[in-house]
Amino acid sequence: MKVLPIYFLFTAIASAVTYPIIDTGQIQYYGTPKKGQDAQYTINPPTYKNNGDGTISDRGTGLMWTQDPGEKMTLAEGFKNAKKCKTGNYSDWRLPTIKELYSLIQLNGTDPDPRSTDTSGLKPFIDTDFFKFQYGREEIGERIIDSQYASSTKYVSTTMGKNETMFGVNFADGRIKGYPIKSRRGEGKYYVLYVRENPDYGINKFKDNGDGTITDKATGLIWMQTDSGKGMDWPTALEYAENLELAGYSDWRLPNAKELQSIIDYTRSPDTTGSAAIDPIFEATEIKNEGGEKDFAYYWSSSTHVGARSSDTAVYFAFGRSLGFMKDHRTGVYTLMDVHGAGSQRSDPKVGDASFFPHGRGPQGDVIRIDNMVRCVRGGNMEIVR
Repeated sequence: MKVLPIYFLFTAIASAVTYPIIDTGQIQYYGTPKKGQDAQYTINPPTYKNNGDGTISDRGTGLMWTQDPGEKMTLAEGFKNAKKCKTGNYSDWRLPTIKELYSLIQLNGTDPDPRSTDTSGLKPFIDTDFFKFQYGREEIGERIIDSQYASSTKYVSTTMGKNETMFGVNFADGRIKGYPIKSRRGEGKYYVLYVRENPDYGINKFKDNGDGTITDKATGLIWMQTDSGKGMDWPTALEYAENLELAGYSDWRLPNAKELQSIIDYTRSPDTTGSAAIDPIFEATEIKNEGGEKDFAYYWSSSTHVGARSSDTAVYFAFGRSLGFMKDHRTGVYTLMDVHGAGSQRSDPKVGDASFFPHGRGPQGDVIRIDNMVRCVRGGNMEIVR
């Protein structure tokens, strides 16, 4: 048998990856324990190239982007205008999926106070050396955080009760949420970046290894097939991952936000498939949510969500309903509902007592969960850097 030299072996493995996860850009530690935080690891640093023709190439993902989102538009206009777009003299532009769009997020940004109008000292969650960016404009009645970008990924259920919803990325506050395509206020308008090339980006290729682990051949990452089975606060989650021994490996870690988002299955939700938003090759622990219904957990990432005033929250993803206590301002009655969609990315306190937030927080009354579950990862083009 011919044995390939190590260099050629790793080249062959890398070339087989069609869905490379680009690093979050988070290089600082926030709180303790430091071990296992996003800053300790790096995976595929971003390598953008300005082509000088209104396009940006991401040499890590193989995707090419339009540089300027222009004016906000409806989702229908976003699809329609993709067919008309000729930026860079290309005619094969498309509206990105939520996984393609999330590849651009950089978690070294600063989450603004949505009540503020001062953008000085803030940093967006996208690389403004390459992409044009605009915070919400007060002069037209927008909030500072109104910089939501549309994707082609529609939620398979509804939010706010009955709203048809698409997932988008907010590069002002660093989150994925479900946004209404149309509501009683009319059609929603969002920024759009078009994408082309690498149509396989975001498509997983899972393989059951028969030892309690799942390999995603598209990303090169290896995952726990099951989850922690119980919730825990963020420091405990970091320690759980760093101390895990499974299938003969001890190099497990808590996934960063972009790694964790890569295994979300946006074709699934509790209301449409009766399951978590993840491929059924994985096992997902059922829970009873705050309304007593069958649901599925939120999962911690190793990434901190940095605010303008503190860094005491961490990024998680809702693999079940992304719940909030919506208040009827006429009656004062709170109604628990799916406000952001299974597959959304939010942030909650790293430690504390969720009962201190009986009606959640924020304009949608986001349910606070401090004891979230864990699904560990290993492998990929990861390096320990700090």
